[in-house]
Amino acid sequence: MSADKTKVDNLVKRVDELVVILSGIAEDLRQVAASLKSLAVQQITQPVAAPPPLSLSQTPVAGAPRVIERSKALEDIRTMFSDELESLLNFEEKDDYIIIKPRQFLGSDNFSKIASTIRQVGGEYVSAGKASHFRVPKPRT
Repeated sequence: MSADKTKVDNLVKRVDELVVILSGIAEDLRQVAASLKSLAVQQITQPVAAPPPLSLSQTPVAGAPRVIERSKALEDIRTMFSDELESLLNFEEKDDYIIIKPRQFLGSDNFSKIASTIRQVGGEYVSAGKASHFRVPKPRT
């Protein structure tokens, strides 16, 4: 009988630990949901502004290397993140987008911070299983 009581006590302790963990996850999800709702409200209420026209001094020169512009766009995106968050991400340039992939599991807090930053610059999260990533459109020049 005491062996059964010990097993039951161990199971109760494990269930209690799971309840604590699940409560933490539920709180994280509430915070993420609140962040997403506030971002959605901001996007709905903010008017979309047209980009200012280029002046003659800003007009791209034919034959000028675009590599400099691309690396500037990539560096601009990198600088938006703290060193801690940047170290969790890989950045890759494509023709029209900058692709940002996590190097490891981000956790809900880091994911929320990164997603918020990405959305501020018009980017989005692409859910594709192991190939999931964030992408930010490059500015058109």
